[in-house]
Amino acid sequence: MVRKNTFVLIFLWAAHMVVSQEIAYELKVAISYYDSTSQSMDAYLKERCKLDVYFPKDTTNVATIVWFHGGGLEFGEKHIPEGLLEKGVAVVTVNYRLHPKVKHPVYIEDAAAAVAWTFKNIEKYNGDPKKIFVTGHSAGGYLASMVGLDKSYLQKHDLSADSLAGLIPFSGHTITHFTIRKEMGIAGTQPIIDNYAPLFHVRNDAPPMLLITGNREKELLGRYEEVAYFYRMMKVIGHPDVELMELDGYGHNMVYPAIPLLLNFVHQKTGVRPK
Repeated sequence: MVRKNTFVLIFLWAAHMVVSQEIAYELKVAISYYDSTSQSMDAYLKERCKLDVYFPKDTTNVATIVWFHGGGLEFGEKHIPEGLLEKGVAVVTVNYRLHPKVKHPVYIEDAAAAVAWTFKNIEKYNGDPKKIFVTGHSAGGYLASMVGLDKSYLQKHDLSADSLAGLIPFSGHTITHFTIRKEMGIAGTQPIIDNYAPLFHVRNDAPPMLLITGNREKELLGRYEEVAYFYRMMKVIGHPDVELMELDGYGHNMVYPAIPLLLNFVHQKTGVRPK
């Protein structure tokens, strides 16, 4: 279903403002998600490939949201979007290596390694490995889609992308990312759908997906249209659980109003409302 959201945002914000003050949260920072051998062989990996975990201390088996920052694969820092604080979920926020110090597919490999770390460790932070949702904004949304659709990246960690509870890319590329096209010497005027495009990996057995963009007139040029085409192809291929939402009044910087939609999706899929 394609939706244009205006008044629904007001309702969702109000619903998620009610959070129990009795829940205590803890933040663990700068955790390496590669093993010590990998860190010893690559100084930039050791410096950059870290994540933070924010989690409710006294509640177990909570859903986990893995958040990848944006920045065109060239800049950006891990952070927890304000709307995800004290919402009864765990949040894993990730730094990954950046262009030009590395090139593709390192960005995707780092994202997959962080998701694999989450699967293997989130129970220590009161999370349920069966309730892991992967999301992010712009380049982060692109990484979320690639990790969840191209099964080869998580297979390298002996994990299945189908084990993810859901994918929620915020305004992410669905064609090949422009930085990767630049690395391949392909002009930005040439649209590419190759192995590094989420569109290349559409499949009807992918995890449930919620696609969110800003308004098509305010977004990055063509971003809504490429995401809408991805949505169309997922429907054509027979995916049973994919939805597209376009946020009226917002452009590419649409993270803040989209967070309640993400949380609502997580709660729908897990059957658990915020405490």
